[in-house]
Amino acid sequence: MALLPQQARSQESQVVQAARKEGEIVWYTTMSLDQSQQFMGSFLKKYPFLKPSVFRSGGGTLLNRILAEAKGGKYLFDVAHGTGEIVLPLMESNLIASYSSPERKMIPDDLKDSKGYWTSVYVNSIVLGYNRNLVKKENLPRTYDELLQSRWKGRKISIDDSYTTFLQGLISVWGKNRAVSYLRKLAEQELVIMRGSTVRAQLAAAGEFPLVIAYANIIQYLTEKGAPIDWVPLEPAVISVNTVMLGANASHPNAGKLLVDFTLSREGQEKLWDFQRIPSRSDVEPKPARLFRGYKRYVVHPEEYKNHDEIVKLYSEILKTR
Repeated sequence: MALLPQQARSQESQVVQAARKEGEIVWYTTMSLDQSQQFMGSFLKKYPFLKPSVFRSGGGTLLNRILAEAKGGKYLFDVAHGTGEIVLPLMESNLIASYSSPERKMIPDDLKDSKGYWTSVYVNSIVLGYNRNLVKKENLPRTYDELLQSRWKGRKISIDDSYTTFLQGLISVWGKNRAVSYLRKLAEQELVIMRGSTVRAQLAAAGEFPLVIAYANIIQYLTEKGAPIDWVPLEPAVISVNTVMLGANASHPNAGKLLVDFTLSREGQEKLWDFQRIPSRSDVEPKPARLFRGYKRYVVHPEEYKNHDEIVKLYSEILKTR
């Protein structure tokens, strides 16, 4: 049963009052240092009575820190914010709590779980970038199978050596046999395999190779800067989520709820525009809207990473990165 506006305001007031007594917020995040500082700054403008403690790192390091702390009987984080790969281990270790933020109603169903353990903050859409000077419009691949054409063989397509989510998504959509067979055929195209969406998009724009499988928002940023690069989605586009979660043993649970609410609020989601991110909230349009509108997508849910180590190994073996 939905809360009436007055009831919702009263409940929020109770949470704010309790958070004021807690006086602190501990946030673990994979956001870059400058972005996490800006984001926390915006949050503190709304709740200046909270003293923040922020730890930021890559997803693997963040997960290992939380698990190590828990093993030692320490539960320091109130809110964790990171890639989909870290969610399942935290759920299985009972380290995150179910919290149905009132802001979750504005997040599409495929960008959250049904029980409130995780909600997508922003997404990464894996698309096909192309150098406009090197690829004629009539030759531009518009399906996954068209990447297998002979004209694209010989170091003409770049893919990231860490895009295991790409394989996971194709497995979920097509089934394992078809997805693995496809990736093997794609690898036979003699791909340019290296790490880093940004550097690979820059190299494609510079003419090092005509095609690049990378994140849409990174390519779009270069496009808007005047680089001769653009992108098209290959359907269904594989989507990875960056999530927000409330700690199950949070020392400051009410402050944590406020941070989760802010992260998913219109104000918090619009802040993501400053970081060239694609917001998850349905009433906050990406800039431009085509970044996450107008094409079929498949969102890889954190629960699908059950066999993540196997997928990582398989991806590496197919691309011969180890």
